[in-house]
Amino acid sequence: MLDQDTICGVSTPPGEGGIGIIRMSGARAIEIAAMIFKARSAKGLKALSSHSLLYGRVHDPGTGDVIDEALVSVMRAPASYTREDVVEINCHGGMMPLWRTVNLLIASGARQAEPGEFTKRAFLNGRIDLAQAEAVMDIIHAKTELSHRAANEQLLGGLSSEVATLRDRLVSIVAAVEAGIDFPEEEIETPAGHPLADEVRSALRTVEELISSHRYGRVLREGSATAIIGKPNVGKSSLLNSLLKQDRAIVTDIPGTTRDVLEEYLNVAGLPFKILDTAGIRHAHDVVEQEGVRRSLAVIGAADIVLIVIDGSQPLSGEDRWVLDEAKGKPAIMVMNKCDLKRKAEAPVWPEVVVEISCKTGAGLDNLRKSLVELVKQGAVPPREHAWAVNQRHKTALEQAKASLEKALASTTSGLSAEFIALDLRDALDSVGLIIGATHTDDILERIFRDFCIGK
Repeated sequence: MLDQDTICGVSTPPGEGGIGIIRMSGARAIEIAAMIFKARSAKGLKALSSHSLLYGRVHDPGTGDVIDEALVSVMRAPASYTREDVVEINCHGGMMPLWRTVNLLIASGARQAEPGEFTKRAFLNGRIDLAQAEAVMDIIHAKTELSHRAANEQLLGGLSSEVATLRDRLVSIVAAVEAGIDFPEEEIETPAGHPLADEVRSALRTVEELISSHRYGRVLREGSATAIIGKPNVGKSSLLNSLLKQDRAIVTDIPGTTRDVLEEYLNVAGLPFKILDTAGIRHAHDVVEQEGVRRSLAVIGAADIVLIVIDGSQPLSGEDRWVLDEAKGKPAIMVMNKCDLKRKAEAPVWPEVVVEISCKTGAGLDNLRKSLVELVKQGAVPPREHAWAVNQRHKTALEQAKASLEKALASTTSGLSAEFIALDLRDALDSVGLIIGATHTDDILERIFRDFCIGK
């Protein structure tokens, strides 16, 4: 049930800035704002037409003190973000005027919004569906132009449209099957045998295609986890700094300088990479360094891609070969550092992709970036007609739908009763509905909106 309280919250990031915005939504939003805002003109907020701005001052109605000068905008229901009356107060960007204004709004009858509550109300009031609500956070967190484009397409309804079409197909199949069950005396012709099996298979293929986009979506949202690994002092931290074009990691000639995993994001040709600089892998006696090595080995197992860095000016050592063995089976690039010196290291049989670079001169770094993009495109990012892709929540729901459709298909081909088929088709329909919120529970809404900021 939708909460009828009028809510308020600061929508701009904390800190100092030119403008700070307080958002308020609910049936009393305009009334409450009018209690603390005095317009410079005779026209007050209550008489202001929708999507208009009014200049004036925020004041404390109890003491008469002026808090700040402000521009206040009014967006009347249903033409607003939440489909409720919305008021936005544009103050100077500082925590003191913003929070003093929020406290006045709360004292006047509003309450502090919960994280994501404005977007949650947009969903509950039918302005957007759940997949579109999730796209709002994807837009905020987008790390590259490609990930931003994908989030925008999802917000505009690209994923929702495809899921809704799939759901409509399932509704038609369920309705046809259940009609024969509910009205046997009417002799309604219902799909059975091969025709029904073909329809279920078609829906199953669509579900599988949607599931296959998950890996692409994870890369867009989170970046390809790319671990820089190698024995100590081969230039791992120097490589991180060179790729980022800044001194992010401490670099010294002392082996074991890096003791923990450093994480940074890198944009290469529109694809986000989560670069993980790891501690040097070797047989360590120091307890702290041993923990660093353990964490490095754990990162290798979880990484999408590994960059195996070796010192190209030295022959391969036993520790180099240990690193190669640990990374075996992962998508990998051999990075031969120090190509500005005479090469002594022989290229191993694996990995196939070998790039020579010099962190000192910058030689070969462009080739390394190109190799990274190619490696991702070969595996994690297949060509797609659309930019959007399903996230983990969608994937879980689709996998449940897939299992139900497979059971329905098995029941159909084995000639089981229509009641069994209808039950499995209903389960598939409910699972697909979870994606766009056609079916939802409070715990699902809690999981989706808990990571939003308060003003969104």
